[in-house]
Amino acid sequence: MTEQSVSIRSICVYCGSRPGRDPSHMAAGRALGREIAEYGLRLVYGGGTKGIMGAVASGVLSGGGQVTGIIPEFLIDMEATRHSLGQLNELIVTPDMHARKHTMFERSDAFVALPGGIGTLEEIVEIMTWAQLGRHEKPMVFANVNGFWDPMMELMRHMTEEGFLHTAHRVQPLVVDDISGIIPAIMAQAAQLAADRDGEDEVISKM
Repeated sequence: MTEQSVSIRSICVYCGSRPGRDPSHMAAGRALGREIAEYGLRLVYGGGTKGIMGAVASGVLSGGGQVTGIIPEFLIDMEATRHSLGQLNELIVTPDMHARKHTMFERSDAFVALPGGIGTLEEIVEIMTWAQLGRHEKPMVFANVNGFWDPMMELMRHMTEEGFLHTAHRVQPLVVDDISGIIPAIMAQAAQLAADRDGEDEVISKM
């Protein structure tokens, strides 16, 4: 599963299948979707057409962008409608959650976590775990809408202080408060990683 590509062509978004209580969360989903379309990137997401998931996909589609939805068969009628799924540019139906998550990883060049529940948290944490184990170096972003992810950042600081993030340098997700700053931050990190690799290759070539 090792992935070394830093070229950003697609953005995976993890988020709630419900709208949440704060209207700004839905607005953030739509805004991020429009940003993805504006930059000419593809959205890869869990296929839901309700809640924040639906808002992100709607934002991309309304901006003329491309959307890949990846959803297990058993969730289709829970998180989406079959009619709305027909509006997506690409739909991948998986047999289970494990296949869904792996396919989302393989199809994505960066990951963004918008507000959501346990499923959203589990998905972004798994991506962070794979980064900690050195399985990828793809950018990871917490879209910290109205401080939603502040408790998560505090928990990570606590785990680091307690000595449990033994490779903390590999688990450094970007925390971005402003939706419009998310994609530029991803691009900047990818460019820096590419420059670092070029420097390493140059040093090795002279050895």
